[in-house]
Amino acid sequence: MSQVYEIADEYVLAYAALDPIAATDAGIAGHEHELTDYSPAGAEARDRLDRDTLAALERAPRNDDRDRIAADVMSERLQLAIALHDAGEELRAIRIIGSPVQEVRSCFDLMAYDTEHDWEIAAQRLARVPESIASLESALREGIARGLVSARRQAIGCAQQAATWGGESDTTPFFTALVAGHDGDATLHAELERAAATATEAYASLARFLRDDYAPEANPRDPVGRERYALFARSFNGIELDLDETYAWGWEELYRIEERMREVAARILPGETVVAVGDHLDHDASRMIEGVDAFRSWNQDLIDQTIAELDGTHFDIAAPLRKCEAMIAPPGGAAAMYYTGPSEDFSRPGRTWYPTQGRTTFPLWREVSTCYHEGVPGHHLQVAQVKYLSEQLSHYQRAFGFLSGHGEGWALYAERLMGELGYLEDPAYELGMLGAQAMRAVRVIVDIGMHLELPIPASERYHPGETWTGELALPFVIERSCEPEHFMRSEVDRYLGWPGQAISYKVGERVWLEARADAQRRHGADFDLKKFHSFALDLGGMGLGPLRDELARF
Repeated sequence: MSQVYEIADEYVLAYAALDPIAATDAGIAGHEHELTDYSPAGAEARDRLDRDTLAALERAPRNDDRDRIAADVMSERLQLAIALHDAGEELRAIRIIGSPVQEVRSCFDLMAYDTEHDWEIAAQRLARVPESIASLESALREGIARGLVSARRQAIGCAQQAATWGGESDTTPFFTALVAGHDGDATLHAELERAAATATEAYASLARFLRDDYAPEANPRDPVGRERYALFARSFNGIELDLDETYAWGWEELYRIEERMREVAARILPGETVVAVGDHLDHDASRMIEGVDAFRSWNQDLIDQTIAELDGTHFDIAAPLRKCEAMIAPPGGAAAMYYTGPSEDFSRPGRTWYPTQGRTTFPLWREVSTCYHEGVPGHHLQVAQVKYLSEQLSHYQRAFGFLSGHGEGWALYAERLMGELGYLEDPAYELGMLGAQAMRAVRVIVDIGMHLELPIPASERYHPGETWTGELALPFVIERSCEPEHFMRSEVDRYLGWPGQAISYKVGERVWLEARADAQRRHGADFDLKKFHSFALDLGGMGLGPLRDELARF
């Protein structure tokens, strides 16, 4: 093992001990009984590890391309982590998605509950929920003291989520429902129930803290400004972006997609608007699934069918990757579907998670391309492939190498690819894919527009010349994304709380498409799409700038 790979291995093991929730998410065994310390002291410990590791990497020799890529990927991520720490972002990490508020709860979705020993481990982790939540509160209090606070909108949204998991809703509290699945030893069951009760109360307490103490101190304004946004955008995308050019390009993409949507809608109901066609498809009984269990089964069947048909034709899918489970997400979280990767030994498979938001009826025209995005050839094929390449990629690349611009860009590219491969010949499914593309273009516009407080173009029919706000964005995203109102309400809150992440889908897809077009020009008639995909996915996750450079070597 090279020195670079040794440093990567040592870092992953040390970081897993300092952030057990990240370890569980990455599928690293040994920390399932622990939870993360989010306090300022915990953040300082992780920062010291990042700085020491970065210094060691700078001294380590690069013996070959594998060393070079592994070191560069890791160094770039560590530099960004240090920059975010120096900016005090851990002290105001409150948002309705991707923050410790959700992480403490969601790590229990990734644990095993097959044996009594598994449940003993779960009991230990449950008992630590109050401590982890208290550590988060201490970080937030320190943020208040330093004048580093989240937006009030995010505090209130997170308070509502915590209240749901803390038993302040009509649904059974998450931790109570979790331990109800245990039917073994009575003494252990009693311990689980006690731990679940304390975990539930910890979330109820967090809800009260966020609502009563933090929200009044939080920033009443949502925009983070150009400087913070640029840092977040670089963190999520791994590339220096011209934000004004990207904003203008987002409008160009939206107009292009909308024109194609009108063409496809005319094939479904000639003479009708896209909105009318969408409403028709939402109520078409022949394109609908009734019942949550039936919908989960439909997702699973589509995943299984897609794997069977793509393997050996357009991709070579290794045996451990051929299992991907469709799941229904627990209530209380954000509205967006998501994916969780397999454990390092594949004992826990990759999984797609669908939040039903209380719905029991599911129109399918939107869901086909979403399944391709989250499953195969999207996130599952990409993320699980990295885990599979244990002899080729460093431990860091396999465990912590996922980057939103690279990963979400690939998954959005995968949706379009399935159309190119003939899997969206039904115009309803193509319209669903185009709607998803439009929503991602809308994200570029409103995410950059809201946080940088940019004007809407004078040529645009929607409030020309006015400056973006969250209130102005909501009607726009509902209309122009062609997505349901309940979903887009959650999405606007997501964009405002997670600046720079929402643009990563279209920004990443742009790099993937440009790199493929460049390879096609260079290779001409000899271009092999399957080989291009294999070469690209085997690189592992990296920033979009390095990805563009590496794909130029194909």
